[in-house]
Amino acid sequence: MNDPIGRVVDWLIRHRSSMPRWVNRLFESAAHNPDGFVGQLSAKLLGGGQKVDATSVPATPVRVYIAAANYAAQGYRWARALEETDPVIGARNVEMVLPGGFGFPADTRVPIAVVNASAEWAASEWQAARQFTHVLIEAQRPVFGKHFNRDIRKEILGLEDAGVSVAYLSHGTDVRDPSHHAKLTPWSPYPEDPRTADLLRESSASIQLLTEMRRPTFVSTPDLIADVPWAEWCPVVIDPAVFATGAPAFAGGPVRIIHSASIPVQKGSHYIAPALAPLIESGAAEYRALEGVAWSSMPGAYAAADIVLDQFRLGSYGVAACEAMAAGRVVVGHVLPMVRERVEQDFGVSLPIVEATADTLREVIADLAADPERGRRTAAAGPAFVARVHSGRASAEALLNHWIRK
Repeated sequence: MNDPIGRVVDWLIRHRSSMPRWVNRLFESAAHNPDGFVGQLSAKLLGGGQKVDATSVPATPVRVYIAAANYAAQGYRWARALEETDPVIGARNVEMVLPGGFGFPADTRVPIAVVNASAEWAASEWQAARQFTHVLIEAQRPVFGKHFNRDIRKEILGLEDAGVSVAYLSHGTDVRDPSHHAKLTPWSPYPEDPRTADLLRESSASIQLLTEMRRPTFVSTPDLIADVPWAEWCPVVIDPAVFATGAPAFAGGPVRIIHSASIPVQKGSHYIAPALAPLIESGAAEYRALEGVAWSSMPGAYAAADIVLDQFRLGSYGVAACEAMAAGRVVVGHVLPMVRERVEQDFGVSLPIVEATADTLREVIADLAADPERGRRTAAAGPAFVARVHSGRASAEALLNHWIRK
């Protein structure tokens, strides 16, 4: 954003984890009630009246529209994976761009202010979407702004009336039941996460929709099968070439450790510094916490590290862990046994993430620092794993076999 207001909002969003609760409440108010006073004011200030072109419609026999979260560029990557796997498919993704976003690639980028305020954009986007043969709705969020009064059920029925096949893809907190998750691991962030009540309402509404309007359903990480048992796993996708590096891991000196979290309480970021303090003081390790780093800068950040600390509370892994593995770095995190078992079951390979909890993190890092050869072996397993599971082919096959070709 080039305007002063946009830059201020962008900065606030990027640093929202350190903002007072009332600031975050304002953001949440605008997001959950775009037609309310705060929502309308923010749309006006952030350019809700600007013109945005509708998504282009491919000329292929099968046309897949993916909208509109694009978390960590996943909508864009799934679209490319489908096109690369089957030439009869043309795919497009849409991202509703929030202030403070990470600049992920997308086929269509629509500022959230336009989504919330522009009836013209909503009508034109609907006319484009109804020309696709398949629509994949991410995170159970309404796609067409004001056109159906933000009613996702009406959107689904409208698409189907137009002859479009609809499916769902859930990403995480949109379906993760906090109370259930707290029973899966003692390190669960719930109810410590101050958003727990809101997340419970969101996940309950999502599960109700998925249950009442049962359609082909996918989840991006295998732990979410616990919340949506009838769903299929569509693995997250990265471009391994973007993160590949010639810089060796564990080349000597203190082990270089990094960690990045947009929502620290979810990843257990606060456990890290106390666990690593003795290793840093002894000179065995160096640690850098990343905050507000643009996605385009992450390949360089991984290349400058030996170990990437992922998360210690959710019990799964996602895009950031895959990026780090593709870079040939050791990833350390807490992964539930059921997740490791699902990876082994579906792909016949072991997940090369080193297990650690807040209680064991210091010991795990100390062992890796003392045995760099083990670290190099573990790091070397990452690129092959990502190529097998997270480079796009497996994800495209999941969508094709359980939805598009049915």
